[in-house]
Amino acid sequence: MHEYIESHSTDIDLIQIEVENFPKSFSSIDESHIDSVDITKPAILAEISPGNYNLIDGNHRKEKARKAGINRISAYKLNVEQHIKFMTEKESYKSYIKYWNGKLR
Repeated sequence: MHEYIESHSTDIDLIQIEVENFPKSFSSIDESHIDSVDITKPAILAEISPGNYNLIDGNHRKEKARKAGINRISAYKLNVEQHIKFMTEKESYKSYIKYWNGKLR
């Protein structure tokens, strides 16, 4: 996914996200890893339902920023067409398509 973003960076929105908008308990955080992450590297948001984006890469960066008192970090914002290419399991893909098709009714 990172390679795709690098080669298509002009087609993907790079935005600033508020770290407080993401709950502390949303993802499991390895506290020993936080110090080693680079918060200048953009996180990745993916559209998981129409107009709703989840942080799928960057939870440690978000947490490091929060602890350092930094309110915002950069994030790439991938819409459904951009990130669906990375569905690797057939059943996950089918469930995802069924969910999105249900939104069209």
